[in-house]
Amino acid sequence: MRFTRSRRAPVGALRAAACVAVAVAVAVAVTGPAAAAASPPSRSPGGSATLRAYAADTWRSMTAMTDPATGLPADKITGDLKTAATMTSPTNIGAYLWSTLVARDLGFISARDAAKRVGRTLGSVGRLERHAPDGQFYNWYDPKTLKLVTVWPEDGSTVKPFLSSVDNGWLATALMMVRTAVPQEKARAERLLAGMDFRAYYDPVAATNGTGLLRGGFWPQDPAPTCSIKADYLGTGTEVSQTCHTYGSPGETRIASYVGIARGQLPPQHYFGLLRTLGDDGCSFGWQEQRPPGTFQTHLGIRTYEGTYGYRGMRLVPIWGGSMFEELMPDLFVPERSWAARSWGRNHPVFVAAQIEHGLREAKYGYWGFSPSNDPYGGYRAYGVDAIGMQSDGYPSDEEGTLVDYGYEGCREAAPEPASYGDGIVTPHASFLALPYASRAALGNLAGLRRDFDAYGPGGFYDAIAVRSGKVSKFYLALDQGMIMAALGNELAHGNMRRYFAAGEAEHRLRPVLGLEEWDVVPPSPAARARLGLE
Repeated sequence: MRFTRSRRAPVGALRAAACVAVAVAVAVAVTGPAAAAASPPSRSPGGSATLRAYAADTWRSMTAMTDPATGLPADKITGDLKTAATMTSPTNIGAYLWSTLVARDLGFISARDAAKRVGRTLGSVGRLERHAPDGQFYNWYDPKTLKLVTVWPEDGSTVKPFLSSVDNGWLATALMMVRTAVPQEKARAERLLAGMDFRAYYDPVAATNGTGLLRGGFWPQDPAPTCSIKADYLGTGTEVSQTCHTYGSPGETRIASYVGIARGQLPPQHYFGLLRTLGDDGCSFGWQEQRPPGTFQTHLGIRTYEGTYGYRGMRLVPIWGGSMFEELMPDLFVPERSWAARSWGRNHPVFVAAQIEHGLREAKYGYWGFSPSNDPYGGYRAYGVDAIGMQSDGYPSDEEGTLVDYGYEGCREAAPEPASYGDGIVTPHASFLALPYASRAALGNLAGLRRDFDAYGPGGFYDAIAVRSGKVSKFYLALDQGMIMAALGNELAHGNMRRYFAAGEAEHRLRPVLGLEEWDVVPPSPAARARLGLE
């Protein structure tokens, strides 16, 4: 699963692509000039001061949920910062590592303290049980004992050891950053990173255009607890149970692809096997949200369909479920705004504008920012803007699960437009992700959430707010707080998160691949921008 508040249900975009018989694995040697574009600082001194205060409080939650002896964070902590969960994941550990870099860069802790904290965490990571020979980390550990979680603490059920491509992708991202940002720990971070082989998840013939795709992960032990496919692990003759799904849409899961390409473990052609959209003909593609106009383009010898969806006067490349973190979390570290200036760099601001349009004008919540988060009514749930997600039954923005269905001409009848939307679930981390693309609107949205709801505590913004009922999920999640810290690190420290990641192999292997595409994106009109408060 992807980020795992629950071990049972993936948070999102997991649709298996059809397999074909031809694998493409052509290595490409590429180089490029060094420089990751910095994010612009906050637009005003007042804005900078506000964001700095948010960062200080968010850092307080990260330290509160981290075991002082092991340096490993819990998955979440209660809003009073007193009761932490008894499990952690590779993603959570990565989030703590990059948050520590932000805290140092903003002066909350000294460079010496930061190095000590990073060293403690890496020392514990080095003691965690890993899967051999790929060196990947399992999905759940006890942050105090460092042991694998085999019994789920919430209900006492058995946990089957699982290895997730995306969770390992976020930890690898943090290790790549540490090499650059903390020279004292470069060697240790590199040793941990060197053992992580992302080929363990790679299905070389899974994409519709003949390239490979990453599986969600695998269970090394049988029987697997859910749908799985028996596979020969890395050609060793050892059988494992892979997930039935592959990551065929470039959501936040693309970070594992980015890391694998940057490390030279995955062919660059793999990136073009990820679906921008499916084609616009035939009912076999009729499960997608809209019929997407577009054209086929060829990159590195791979024929890729580049289509777009329309939404209230805009056109954009959809993300699987229509959520903010699917679109923007990788952009916290990979400088997509500059490296993919004609694709992601065009798409991100339109996607943010679409989320704002939905929250303020379509659903009329008065607030915006829809992304997987804790549910104020209990549990964890995936939220988004269904209309800008690829799947026809994508992520809703409200508790009631209100969706749209525009139909698919000749294949699927359209459903009536929703008469109204219910209790919208807004998560603050979505506004922080939007800062580079809608700074004034994001600051205003956060200020409104804090003013109008009991949405702020000792560790910063609580995880989610139901904006019609006023219910608040008073928890802090390591993943979501880590996204906030990274966003503020870029905003207040001139893009340091991206610079730390972009050094070395990412610059040479990944950047040229991301620069090849040009997406036919249509931004909101000037009148719409003014209406939405976009600068």
